[in-house]
Amino acid sequence: MDAPLVSVCMTAYNHEAYLAEAIEGVLMQRTAFGVELVLGEDCSTDRTAEIGREYAARYPGRIRLVAGPENVGWRANYRRTVAACRGKYVAFCDGDDRWCDPLKLQMQAELLEADPSCGMCYTRTEKADGRRGVREYLPQGEPSTDFRSLLRSYTIGNCSAMGRRDLLERFYAEVRPELRSEWLTGDVPMWLWVAAHARIAFIDRVAAVHRVLERSVSHDPDYARRIAFCDSVAEIGLWFDDRYGARRDRQRLLRRKSEVALWVLSRNGTAAAYLARWWKDVRSCPSLLFDAAGYGLFVKKLLLRRKPEKPEKP
Repeated sequence: MDAPLVSVCMTAYNHEAYLAEAIEGVLMQRTAFGVELVLGEDCSTDRTAEIGREYAARYPGRIRLVAGPENVGWRANYRRTVAACRGKYVAFCDGDDRWCDPLKLQMQAELLEADPSCGMCYTRTEKADGRRGVREYLPQGEPSTDFRSLLRSYTIGNCSAMGRRDLLERFYAEVRPELRSEWLTGDVPMWLWVAAHARIAFIDRVAAVHRVLERSVSHDPDYARRIAFCDSVAEIGLWFDDRYGARRDRQRLLRRKSEVALWVLSRNGTAAAYLARWWKDVRSCPSLLFDAAGYGLFVKKLLLRRKPEKPEKP
């Protein structure tokens, strides 16, 4: 089969409840060009692999299954799935997310074809949080369309993004994110790197749905792990600011890192844990000693007197 214009990178692990809907969202796309779905399955313990094999057998010209004999983890699975993509452009949709607009790929490919200076584009994303029964939309404010704005406010829903494959391969060759175990997310460094090397475009139209799962790494019910994830995202930002931003946003990023952690601790944990984290942040960034947010959140904690939430045992 000739190489398609667009490859869809979909990674899946224990997504039995959602995978069929994610795949159908790809199959419903109406395009004037070829599209392939590359499904990276990582030895799930439920029926995810079986569902993937069934779809690959049903659509042999459109779906390719990438798998191995043993579980390799999300980083290696993500990397091998991207590497298997053959299209000029790569769109992303994890096995627990879905697309809701049949023209998503057509709109994005037309935009990238018309503007060679544009390295990636993304649409508005609906965040479906079944735990709280609410729906939100990303971005909530102004969309980020350049490196510094993205560094300050990350607004890209990964399931809404499409990028040039040659740029993604350059990113993997230069940054080697699969070797950085301290980075707890794969999409943030990818799109920050692309933003540092090319233009970003935003399509103001809801075309993708991101499910907020209770046990996902970014929405863990354990507050200590939530802080660890947020710290990781902040450290990614600092790493990119150091290499591509001339450290212009370092103070801003350190302040946000501290404020996010302290906000979580103002609602959970003990006063001692809050003060320990505040002092740790002040030692690494002395200007935080004059940041009113640290004091205000602590006063709020004392006034609310919430019962501390105990971190789950690992």
